[in-house]
Amino acid sequence: MGRPTLGIRAQGRLTQIHKRFDILLSLMRTEKLARLFLPGLILAGCGAAALMAQAGKVWTAAELFRRNVGTKEDQDTAFPPHKIIGNLYYVGTRSLGSFLFVTPQGDILINSDYERTVPVIKASVEKLGFKFTDIKILLGSHAHGDHMEGDPLALELSGAQAMAMAEDIPALQTMRTPSGKARPNYKVLHDGDKVTLGGTTLMAHLTPGHTRGDTTWTATVEDGGRPYDVVIIGSVGVNAGTKLINNPQVPDIAEEYQRSFRVLRGLKCDVPLGSHPAMYSLAEKYPKLGNGPNPFIDPQGYKTELDIEETAFNAVLDAQKKAANDGK
Repeated sequence: MGRPTLGIRAQGRLTQIHKRFDILLSLMRTEKLARLFLPGLILAGCGAAALMAQAGKVWTAAELFRRNVGTKEDQDTAFPPHKIIGNLYYVGTRSLGSFLFVTPQGDILINSDYERTVPVIKASVEKLGFKFTDIKILLGSHAHGDHMEGDPLALELSGAQAMAMAEDIPALQTMRTPSGKARPNYKVLHDGDKVTLGGTTLMAHLTPGHTRGDTTWTATVEDGGRPYDVVIIGSVGVNAGTKLINNPQVPDIAEEYQRSFRVLRGLKCDVPLGSHPAMYSLAEKYPKLGNGPNPFIDPQGYKTELDIEETAFNAVLDAQKKAANDGK
């Protein structure tokens, strides 16, 4: 007698059981893979999502100004001082960027910020275990009070020499300080000049528009046995009231901005920084220090910030061109 055959209904049930068993096996394999790869995928996804969110938002020039400058409390409150990479450290506030290059022959400080924030910077330098009197050279991003007003006091406390881009010196010499301290006798720098101390070399790049002598600083630092290209952007923001069209003081100001964007896009950058820490997402990156790869190594973030800034600049330029044409 042959093997008994299943009825049609029983065969259908068995087929369903086989399908469910196959699905269960598939889920089990997927769970094992997920345990292996999910943490990395989540981290990568979060980084990509943050980058996409920043790049996807169309910022206006006014929004970028508020993002960068922050509140008075942000300007006056120290951000936790920390090592960025190699011999480069952050000693600024929550919204005003100040950077310290430490060398065997003395240190280089970029940006004294406001006169009232010089003691804050000094305290951050000392919290890292360094001496403010070891600062031998004082540099700056551009001739605005929130970056270079404090130069006289910083020099008084450190004994350093101040240097600045030639195109910014007239504005720096007329800048007022709350204490009435005289402005420094700056050593004049020009586009492409190098500042070297203790084996560290910084190059000054003229990136005008925001100010006539706006300066972007680049350097190569060693970390973990390999070199990294650092770019500290001066600024390419368009402040309220800036005339990009028919500007009697600076007739070619729009062209200066456009030249600056070309210069910035031509720089090699592994570690993007800026005169305002929001320009490189310091608040988001800092908590990741020590929890994996150095978060400040972010070449894509550099490109994203330039895209954001140039889009905002072009929007202001287009609006002013339209207004000028409509007024004819």
